[in-house]
Amino acid sequence: MKSILIKIVCTLLVFSFTLSCKKKSESPNNKAEWKSIFNGKDLKGWTPKIMGHEYGNNYRNTFIVEDGLLKVSYKAYDSFNNAFGHLFYKTPYSNYKFKMDYRFTGEQVSGGKAWALRNSGIMIHCEDPKGMELNQNFPVSIEVQLLGGNGLDERSTGNLCTPGTHVFYKDSLVTEHIIKSSSKTYHGDQWVNVEIEVRNDSIIKHYINGEEVLTYNKPHIGGEAVNTGNKWKPKENQPLKGGYISLQSESHPIEFKNIELLELK
Repeated sequence: MKSILIKIVCTLLVFSFTLSCKKKSESPNNKAEWKSIFNGKDLKGWTPKIMGHEYGNNYRNTFIVEDGLLKVSYKAYDSFNNAFGHLFYKTPYSNYKFKMDYRFTGEQVSGGKAWALRNSGIMIHCEDPKGMELNQNFPVSIEVQLLGGNGLDERSTGNLCTPGTHVFYKDSLVTEHIIKSSSKTYHGDQWVNVEIEVRNDSIIKHYINGEEVLTYNKPHIGGEAVNTGNKWKPKENQPLKGGYISLQSESHPIEFKNIELLELK
């Protein structure tokens, strides 16, 4: 009888300890949480690098904050003049989820490329912007391309572009600059939600309005599409394990809101 009681007590103690550990692991203090990385008031934490201008120079107020929205604006431009820009968040990341809402508005600024109509992007695994050349057009990075419909044609969004990089897609090395997603076309000025899951140099997934539209892996340095001369040639095939996040300005006005990040352990 005594041995049975001892067994019962031991079982209860183990159960109590297991339950306590489970509750602790599920407590709010131990849960990873989404955090806002845009305060809706100003560009605090974000720094521009625009082609032809020094890092930190917000040329012609390309990036502005109005009505709680982060906007790419061309109100002060007479012509685009190849002023490709990127707004960099202050912190580099390796394993995370990123999400936000975006919409294209108005008309493309004069001088913009035909392919840049209703075109922007989220650049991930970016090189350090402080080291970019003055006239560099894009950071070496992985681009989650954002496209708006032109009112006529099918035009997927959440595509992949590879400025100075390559990836593996469906177990094969892809050296083409663009891989299209399976998303539908979003015409007009409607808000669209985009989410990215980034797992170091392993797997990257794109989601549009909650649906997975593209998956690829093994991002690494390689290829062209970035005017840096031979700067990156010695690093070709080097895995991209992390980097900065930036938002593009490519000649069409666009607005961003609800910009959030979730670090993954």
